[in-house]
Amino acid sequence: MATYFATVARGLEALAATELETLGAHRVEPGFCGVAFEGETPDGPVSSDRALLYRVNLWSRLAFRVLVKLGECPCYDADDLYQGIQSIDWRPYLTPDLTFAVDATGKNLRLNHTHFTALQVKNAVVDQQRQHWGDRSTIDTQHPEVRINVHIQDDTCTISLDSSGSSLHRRGYRPAVGAAPLKESLAAALVKLTDWPGDVPLLDPLCGSGTLPLEASMVALNMAPGLFREEFGFQTWPDFDGELWDRLWQEAEDGRKAALATWVGGCDREPEIIHQANLNAQRCGLADQVTFWAADLADLEAPADSGYLLCNPPYGERLGADDDLGAFYKLLGDVLKQRFKGWTAFVLSGNKELARHIGLKSAQRVPVYNGTLPCQWLKYELY
Repeated sequence: MATYFATVARGLEALAATELETLGAHRVEPGFCGVAFEGETPDGPVSSDRALLYRVNLWSRLAFRVLVKLGECPCYDADDLYQGIQSIDWRPYLTPDLTFAVDATGKNLRLNHTHFTALQVKNAVVDQQRQHWGDRSTIDTQHPEVRINVHIQDDTCTISLDSSGSSLHRRGYRPAVGAAPLKESLAAALVKLTDWPGDVPLLDPLCGSGTLPLEASMVALNMAPGLFREEFGFQTWPDFDGELWDRLWQEAEDGRKAALATWVGGCDREPEIIHQANLNAQRCGLADQVTFWAADLADLEAPADSGYLLCNPPYGERLGADDDLGAFYKLLGDVLKQRFKGWTAFVLSGNKELARHIGLKSAQRVPVYNGTLPCQWLKYELY
């Protein structure tokens, strides 16, 4: 029975735990910036564990990486770490013809440089390879076929394989992004937190490259976020089951709904950014389903009598210091009050002072992090 750890953005652990349970994970335990979970019961088949690993990579909207735990070892110092890495038999995971890289996180008193830690792990692995095969793997830090992850906490090192490759928030549909793009995983989490039912209109009046409307549409259409990625880390592993992967991929492809049940759209004042949003919609097959157009917030009219409005306005990171953000937030509040009666609005705010300029009383405030910046997802009922 395999043990896994899905890394997620801070504050989204409980939401990710629920998602993992729906994907078939067992013994799900939220931790700090991640969720531990297991596959089938101890006597269950290996293939069902593998299917869960593939399914989580394909379907998780919130996880960054899915790590497969190989073991733990004491690591008071560099020698301890070396011995601990050597105690694992690397032959099933890493043959000399495969490239690899080591990602190290965390530190303690004696192992306080991640680069040195990674180097020590690399040395232990290749020394073992030379012993067994008289040959060793090449290091490829950019596109390794096997990515080893070590995490040091206190005097314990957890050793895992990274099954995802590049971070899962990079869906693959978004080469075009604006100046301060919202990560796809955070956008998906924000949509989830609204309880949008999928059959009432959804609008982002400050849509940038379109991430919120696109992620919302993908949820409503039951589209697996991993369908647009070119590759996952596990696909170059020695035990990769191509038939199983093809079946899961085809099931996801077949499970997509044909059309949205309602209108979904977004606008932005910059025509070039709207061009990016349309390119992104095209890449995930939503160009004919999601409407993007250039419009100034001051000229915006509600596209329906009721619906959900979601937006991530600038909070000092995205606009130059000369822009009067207070006035912009007041304008946003005025537009909501005057033209969106009957709607439910959600605003991501990274600045409490600016949020006050909206001039509306929030019905709910959910703390979230946009990268390292603490924010609030503010809900407004517009009567």
